[in-house]
Amino acid sequence: MWSIWSAGLTTGLAMIVAVGAQNAFVLRQGIRREHMGVVVTLCVASDAILILGGTFGIGALVSGFPAALTVLKWGGTAYLMWWAARSFAAALKPSFLSAEAPRSRGSVVCTTLAVTYLNPHVYLDTLVLLGGLANQHGSDGRWIFAAGAVMGSAIWFPALAYGARALSGPLSSTRTWPAVDLTTGMLMLVLGINLMLR
Repeated sequence: MWSIWSAGLTTGLAMIVAVGAQNAFVLRQGIRREHMGVVVTLCVASDAILILGGTFGIGALVSGFPAALTVLKWGGTAYLMWWAARSFAAALKPSFLSAEAPRSRGSVVCTTLAVTYLNPHVYLDTLVLLGGLANQHGSDGRWIFAAGAVMGSAIWFPALAYGARALSGPLSSTRTWPAVDLTTGMLMLVLGINLMLR
């Protein structure tokens, strides 16, 4: 049982730690020290819903309809390219992150949901891949694996947000943040091109 849970935890962390739009947004909110609890809660809850949904069998359903994956592919490519362009534009306007106008809780909630549910990788990783791996452990073991994967999210998102908050001083300087935006833009561009070529 412990080995199955550990496998779920390790696999979940391996997938979620990769830099993407969602992680970049959580990092930014941590640096801004703005509505972090809401962002972390939504990200962890969303991952839990998707992982458990995939474990319940949605992964097999999505895999059975290639057209759904095609829609996710091209929609996701467009989304990643948009995020790359947005990051490059932000990198060209160096400013102190703390000087940005505060955002409302509603705006932050909408953005968190967008960077989570409009990202095709979240469906491929949680519904299809994690759901498929969980179901390889049988009717009982699959839920243990899923619990480990959910724990990975519960560890990662608070660590990312509150770690960024602890480093908000140096990370919010005019020299540091444009570099973060530029790196994020390049990663989003690479991910978008990779997804398009699959």
